[in-house]
Amino acid sequence: MVAPLDEPLFFELTRPQPLLIVLSGPSGVGKDTVLQALKKRNLPLHFVVTATDRPPRPGEVDGVDYIFVSREEFERMIAADEMLEYAVVYGDYKGVPKAQIRQALASGKDVILRVDVQGAARLRALCPEAVLIFLAPANVQEWYQRLINRHSETPETLQRRIEAVRRELTYLDMFDYVVINRQDHLEQAVDQIVAIIQVEHLRVHPRRITL
Repeated sequence: MVAPLDEPLFFELTRPQPLLIVLSGPSGVGKDTVLQALKKRNLPLHFVVTATDRPPRPGEVDGVDYIFVSREEFERMIAADEMLEYAVVYGDYKGVPKAQIRQALASGKDVILRVDVQGAARLRALCPEAVLIFLAPANVQEWYQRLINRHSETPETLQRRIEAVRRELTYLDMFDYVVINRQDHLEQAVDQIVAIIQVEHLRVHPRRITL
């Protein structure tokens, strides 16, 4: 006689586990551009909005690109333990609010957030099951030209960013995947990130996110 299917076990095997996907990499590598292109795919993803106390750049929208707050408000959020992680980056606070991540995961959605490499290191320690993706330029010259084209960098900030990249590359081993964002090949980078998400959902032992 054939034993009946263990329905609870089958349910566990087929129920998707939401992912926490962390996109990181050097400043100017195109993290924002990649995320904007990913949003256009209309995938069931929750895109975390990072909080910062730096002034908005031209064209940036509060609540869409960043949550712009005063330094006093940011420090209040830190004291109230409302941040999953935060760091001072080039003199400005940047951080990830906890509430929106927990709500999205509870709804079953995959969560994707963009952080600097310092933030990715903290998230790896806080949430070892997160999926860490390092976005890299094809070469140094291409990356440097992207920074120049932003028209928001002084010689001093450019030098700081170059020094930061040297430090950031030492963290590469903690990432799960590397995606190259080649000039004029944006969709290829986005396709690779989508493929990573799909593969992660096929794991026999899924990642289980706890915050």
